[in-house]
Amino acid sequence: MNDATKTQLQTKALDFALNELVRQHRQSFQPLWTVDSWAKFLIWMALNCGVPGDRESLEQFADSLGSGFTTRMRRTFFERICEDQQIHLMADPSETEVLLMPITGSKCALSFEKAIHALDQVGLSDHVETDHSCWKTLEGIFAIPWITS
Repeated sequence: MNDATKTQLQTKALDFALNELVRQHRQSFQPLWTVDSWAKFLIWMALNCGVPGDRESLEQFADSLGSGFTTRMRRTFFERICEDQQIHLMADPSETEVLLMPITGSKCALSFEKAIHALDQVGLSDHVETDHSCWKTLEGIFAIPWITS
């Protein structure tokens, strides 16, 4: 095996491991669906990597991850798959809307009822507008605004 292939496999293994780490621990950082939960996750990860807890060290840790890597982890942190409803949900609080879309390859169309059930299932109902008149429908995707405080 050549060095390029080894590096590619190592990169894929690291990416897989970090995605699993994010999925297994994202529910632990309260309040869910907030920028604070994401920040707490990153701090927890940094401390477990042996980074001192001072602000400068934590910022250096975040910088060392790089924006592409951090973006992929954040996307995983704020997305959910609702298998029973065949819905892929993306709910990053830094965005203006939560997106609900059918799982790729799913023949099931989204309905308001399925969307509401998925929002309830992941604990988002109290954080988004549940009045359907506020929702946008974009080629089979629902864009649901966050409740503004």
